[in-house]
Amino acid sequence: MKKSSYQTTFHIYMLFFFSVLGVMLVGAGIVFALLTVKAPNGQIMKSSWPKTAAENFKEQIIFSNGKPQVKQTGIEFLQKNKLGIQILSPAGDEVFCYQKPEQAPTAYSGAQLLALFQNGQLGEAQTTSFVGTVTHGNCDYVYILHFPVKIAKVTMYLNGDVFSGGKNLILPVAGIAFLTILVSGILYGVWAARGMGRLAVCMKEIAARSYQPTHGRGSFGGLYDSLNALDAEIRASDKLREQMETARKEWISNITHDLKTPLSPIKGYAELLQEEPNRTKEQCARYAHIMLKNVAYMEMLIDDLKLTYQLENGMIPLRLQQQNLTRFLKELVIDLLNDPAYEHRVVHFEAGEETVLFSFDATLLKRAFQNLIINAFVHGDEATEVTLQIVVSNGLLKLCVSDNGKGMTTQETELLFERYYRGTSTQQQPQGTGLGLAITKNIVELHGGTISVSSIPGVGSSFLMEFFIN
Repeated sequence: MKKSSYQTTFHIYMLFFFSVLGVMLVGAGIVFALLTVKAPNGQIMKSSWPKTAAENFKEQIIFSNGKPQVKQTGIEFLQKNKLGIQILSPAGDEVFCYQKPEQAPTAYSGAQLLALFQNGQLGEAQTTSFVGTVTHGNCDYVYILHFPVKIAKVTMYLNGDVFSGGKNLILPVAGIAFLTILVSGILYGVWAARGMGRLAVCMKEIAARSYQPTHGRGSFGGLYDSLNALDAEIRASDKLREQMETARKEWISNITHDLKTPLSPIKGYAELLQEEPNRTKEQCARYAHIMLKNVAYMEMLIDDLKLTYQLENGMIPLRLQQQNLTRFLKELVIDLLNDPAYEHRVVHFEAGEETVLFSFDATLLKRAFQNLIINAFVHGDEATEVTLQIVVSNGLLKLCVSDNGKGMTTQETELLFERYYRGTSTQQQPQGTGLGLAITKNIVELHGGTISVSSIPGVGSSFLMEFFIN
């Protein structure tokens, strides 16, 4: 953990250091660009070089017979640096020129010379002009030195000598700034590493289920809030898993008992037939009826287990066929009421339309509705009645199975579609595997629908299924 903290500190510091160093380099580049200029011969010179060169060029101007001329060394300097020159009389007229720009006029007014002195720009020419004066006799002659480079006004007046003279101040200040960045980067890296170290400890505590919610502040406040939310979700998931595990264990115990229960009469009557084979025909028929009834119950349990496994793993082939759903459900209710076990029960059938075309798997949908209707009868009393409604509206098919039975609490309805849940009335009604409504939910969802339940204790329950139809 300590090694990881050091590595984190180093990485954060290096990121901080190189970010600041990059900013400093960019700033140094900008300053360098302001303090330097590229001469026509390709050399990098101080930005004050053109002004200094222009001021010193007066030494290259001589007068012959009262007329200004440029020394040979001055001409060579002009040729080497591709400079142009104009010398004006006191009246502003050109009296000498050499390599002057095409845009340069042959005469200048006082205003033109002032503007040229201030901004150095000669029209649209890509040049910078510097104005100087030289005295001969009692007359002042103006000379204009044209440089074939564009120099910004802010750069043109930077004094490189002053900058060089300030190195004794700038270098210590730069050193102090660098040390400040170095120390602050280390302190920031240590602080950030400690914060991340605490976050790592919190994550380990969450994994170990020993985390205590923390209200963090500052830069890591949002991360602590996320860790608190994550811990709450994990604890809720653990609680749900424990509940499901408890339900699964109870279900295994119950289903084991349920599978053994029908075996006892089967075994008992089989032994009676074996010990006393000379039973009357009526006795044999009664024994056989009881044995077959218990065998059928075992088959139901095994079928539920198999179907649950197939639905959960997507192993059931969905055989969709468009049929009249109203007629299908009406026949399903008739067949159910023809069963001797439910012949005295009441099922109300309400359909807004006689023909409702819908693509479904008849075998699976029959199983789903049988589960809902029989479940209402099993968990109700003899007076419990079931109502089956079919409503089609705006492309939405609604199927509702409701009863006027005992109803359920909110806690029961929340767990009703969970596998292995058999309700609070299991002791009074031990039949069933606890898989029927889970199977129903899987079948409805397999058809692209949804199912929900609402119930009021002492009033009844209502199961609503919704499907989109074309």
